[in-house]
Amino acid sequence: MATSLVQQEIFSFKKKKKEKKKKGLTQILLQGCLSKCRRTFGEVEKRKMPLILRILCFSLTHHTHFFLGHMTDLINTEKDLVVSLKDYIKAEESKLEQIKKWAEKLDQLTATATKDPEGFLGHPVNAFKLMKRLNTEWGELESLVLKDMSDGFISNMTIQRQFFPNDEDQTGAAKALLRLQDTYNLDTDTLSRGNLPGVKHKSFLTAEDCFELGKIAYTEADYYHTELWMEQALKQLDEGEVSSADKVYILDYLSYAVYQQGDLAKAMALTRRLLELDPEHQRANGNMKYFEYIMAKEKEANKSSTDSEEQEKETEVKKKDYLPERRKYEMLCRGEGLKMTPRRQKRLFCRYYDGNRNPRYILGPVKQEDEWDKPRIVRFLDIISDEEIETVKELAKPRLRRATISNPITGALETAHYRISKSAWLSGYESPVVSRINTRIQDLTGLDVSTAEELQVANYGVGGQYEPHFDFGRKDEPDAFKELGTGNRIATWLFYMSDVSAGGATVFPEVGASVWPRKGTAVFWYNLFPSGEGDYSTRHAACPVLVGNKWVSNKWLHERGQEFRRPCTLSELE
Repeated sequence: MATSLVQQEIFSFKKKKKEKKKKGLTQILLQGCLSKCRRTFGEVEKRKMPLILRILCFSLTHHTHFFLGHMTDLINTEKDLVVSLKDYIKAEESKLEQIKKWAEKLDQLTATATKDPEGFLGHPVNAFKLMKRLNTEWGELESLVLKDMSDGFISNMTIQRQFFPNDEDQTGAAKALLRLQDTYNLDTDTLSRGNLPGVKHKSFLTAEDCFELGKIAYTEADYYHTELWMEQALKQLDEGEVSSADKVYILDYLSYAVYQQGDLAKAMALTRRLLELDPEHQRANGNMKYFEYIMAKEKEANKSSTDSEEQEKETEVKKKDYLPERRKYEMLCRGEGLKMTPRRQKRLFCRYYDGNRNPRYILGPVKQEDEWDKPRIVRFLDIISDEEIETVKELAKPRLRRATISNPITGALETAHYRISKSAWLSGYESPVVSRINTRIQDLTGLDVSTAEELQVANYGVGGQYEPHFDFGRKDEPDAFKELGTGNRIATWLFYMSDVSAGGATVFPEVGASVWPRKGTAVFWYNLFPSGEGDYSTRHAACPVLVGNKWVSNKWLHERGQEFRRPCTLSELE
């Protein structure tokens, strides 16, 4: 009876939830539905994100508080939860085994007793044992059935839950995937099958995962990605994948997303397919009537004028959404940037460098190679050891926080959606390793590091990026580094502290340069001309990490203290 009641309660709860979801959907009209639709799907569906996206959310976007630098501990947390879950399963199995043995024993006993009840109870021992069973043993069995074996597992879950991602992180995980898809020109099928370069542990997206990605894009009014991922979900279901994803729901989202992008004919075809599956679908029937009305109206209108209007609209959208710099940036991230002419390439050399006769490097010069000519970008090889890298990372990990940028108006540090990483700051006095690194930078650049900013350590997880920006303060940002009192950022030194399986390049869209991460190396460039004027060709970006984990550390050197180390020139651009 107890089991039956529990089953009824579960069934009732699921039915109510399903009805609530369906009701919420049918209440949304085509016109002006976006805000209400967001609330409906945001609240009802948000907590059903599949496992693969929950895992991905540890590496994500500007919403997240988790990056790969922290994730090794979370892997152990999940392992601990799995062990706890297995213990709970064993306890439940042991409990069910006891109940099963009891049921089998009584099954045999009652089968014998019901054949000849009077004869069976004529035996005094049987009469006594019947009284004992009903008075005592059935009560013990009831206690066993009601015994909750989940206490240990639930306690562990409660403790570990504080480290779990939240809804915002979950949404950020999906946005990270969409960002990677755009930057690296990945089609939905490639991402869904996990066919990414350099992956060690292949993973795939189910139809339900694709559906979730499409819904998140929909809540952001991103109908382009909604269409892509809903179509992928539909494709996988059509190919026979067994899934809890419902074709009716997928077609509902898909038809509206297609309509919003102006493809009325395709929206009508998708709505017809939806109605074949669910002829009573209230909103689909309403949408079909509306689509037919719009289609008839369009036929009456002047076709040529409509075409020209649509063309102007498309041009306007492209101008707004796809700026030339963005295209250059994404091409460079994919390794499709401008190629140097052979004549320019001949001017790039590799050499042994002694820091302009620095005593520390005369007998043991370092390896240096030219990455680009204008602006001059040089790379130092084997410039930081694995031991130093591990020390810097261990010092930084407890302090990693969401990376900030300097507000161009106020000069205050704040987070920004275009910088997706975690960073920490290390001072020279904290560790002899950091102090040694600072001295090395000073010796090799010839610049005074006493006025430089602290060593910044940054970790970029999958999808982590820093969109095109300048390191120096422009003329319209007079207070950019006012609080420091050390002038503008004259130069940037950037250590690569890890190799990256795919993505993660440092690119310079203005000139077409791409610098790829190589563990143990560092790149250096001047942000200002000797005159103190900013070199606008140094505008650069950190491309999203496609596969792997990117660790870097950088030193921003300032103008003060460099008066005699890098004297001014009379020409602004020299």
